[in-house]
Amino acid sequence: MNKIPLVFASLGEQELAAVAEVFASGWPAGQGPKGKALEAQLKERYGAGDAVAVSNCGAALHLAMLAFGVKPGDEVIVADYTFPAPAHAVRYVGATPVFADVRPDTGTVDPEAVAALVTPRTVGIIAVDVVGLPADYTELQAIADRHGLFLVEDAACGVGATYQGREAGSLAEVACLSFHGRKGATSGEGGALIATDPAIAAKSRQLASFGIGSIFDMGQVIGLPVPEFTEIGYNFKLSDIAAAILQVQLGRIEELMERRNAVAARYAELFADEELLTIPHVPADRTHSWQSYLVTLDPSVDRAAVATDLRAQGIGCLHGTWASHVQPAFESKQVCPVSADLFRRNFGIPMHAELTMDQVERVATVLRTALRTHATAGRTLKGAA
Repeated sequence: MNKIPLVFASLGEQELAAVAEVFASGWPAGQGPKGKALEAQLKERYGAGDAVAVSNCGAALHLAMLAFGVKPGDEVIVADYTFPAPAHAVRYVGATPVFADVRPDTGTVDPEAVAALVTPRTVGIIAVDVVGLPADYTELQAIADRHGLFLVEDAACGVGATYQGREAGSLAEVACLSFHGRKGATSGEGGALIATDPAIAAKSRQLASFGIGSIFDMGQVIGLPVPEFTEIGYNFKLSDIAAAILQVQLGRIEELMERRNAVAARYAELFADEELLTIPHVPADRTHSWQSYLVTLDPSVDRAAVATDLRAQGIGCLHGTWASHVQPAFESKQVCPVSADLFRRNFGIPMHAELTMDQVERVATVLRTALRTHATAGRTLKGAA
């Protein structure tokens, strides 16, 4: 059986050569020459005040909360339909995540839902580029400005996407990126904090290294400077090995995006007349990074049974993402009905830059058959007698 994986990283000889350079340099650890070069590359790409390379996007979100001074008693409004890293970050600093429902067509946070949740305890908003589609940042920024709130863009899935002609990762005063293995640019694991204010980046960089800064830099100083630990920091550094890989990957984003776009376009053609699912909606003012390709199944379809059929034929799949408010860890009493519905009905099928069109067509054929096999009996489809 020829398997078709859900995800597959586009890593090759260029990335291997970059890693070999790091091995030869003698500095594979974090915040070294490759890390600095990566940060400069990110700063330039996103037109930022500064950029900080870190171990993962969760670390970047945590650092953002610390940099904005979020504390116990504060509330941060977070997009509900997402991998719940934003809510975790809010809880890390003892604050309360307040879950905002999402748009039914895009799955991105609904600005009207956000506006309705602002209270005197609200200090900020975390929007999410859901599986690669940017949220409504013009409306969200207006809400933040009206109430004096910070706005963070969780662009974990958004590398390569755009909103109103601007790159995802540059759509708020702080953006947090992921370079996990299934992202548009990857080093296996990794992340970055992108800030318009260099002071926020500087604080985050210090906190990412136990509060003492770069050991590599200290080693370049004549004499023996002994750093002092003036505040409690964290070990969120990104290795120079990963940074070197990412320098190559960032240079390949346009190439890899072109291939993902072609896959998405072919899926759209193949499922255009399929009544048992809805393909992703991309508003005209933005583009999708296609970190994932989520279809929304008709309520009559048994999603688990469809997944079983696909996996039995070697085709990777998964549920969409999470309705954060129903996760036991948060003990939330909120209700986000749109997010909850998408959580029940979204379904992820293979999406990556290494897919061939033959594989895409096979996925579509197997999925169509599974949909009909596992839809509620008696449903009348288009063209049926």
